[in-house]
Amino acid sequence: MATLPPNVEKGVFFVHVTREIDAPVDKAWDVLTDLSKYHEWNPFVRSMTIVNASKEEDADQTLAEGKYLLMKCHIPPTMDDSARNQAPLELVKVVDGVNHRLSWVNVDYPSFALRAERWQTLTAAGDGKSKYETWEVFNGVLAYFVKFFMEKSLRRSFDGFADGLKAQSERS
Repeated sequence: MATLPPNVEKGVFFVHVTREIDAPVDKAWDVLTDLSKYHEWNPFVRSMTIVNASKEEDADQTLAEGKYLLMKCHIPPTMDDSARNQAPLELVKVVDGVNHRLSWVNVDYPSFALRAERWQTLTAAGDGKSKYETWEVFNGVLAYFVKFFMEKSLRRSFDGFADGLKAQSERS
């Protein structure tokens, strides 16, 4: 599995968001990787479930490389669970608790049609703070349609994710 993010310059388009979080990296990492609590704070990804390739829930819900994620996403973001969900299937590429890096890639489509690779990192920002950074690079023929029809909403969704992570990590 690749351990470096894709070159954003080579994508059809990308979404990139950063936030400074007034909490240590380890605390923010714990929030980011605790999939069972996404519904409490995340208006973009309302839930994430570890599944097999057939989208059947796995008994072991431990986030790990090579596992699949089924996400319930709200685009645009909302905490209202009556809203229509999108449910992409993702393959986890990187779960690096030492360097605080997390990555997955969409596997719903052949890569020539649509490849969406997401990376998230947390780094120390001094004085007990951390910096969250996330980006997703879109490629393939369908990426042009996603860009045209969904780019603005995706950017709002990524902002909602980052704002929620910040707020949840900063809670005492």
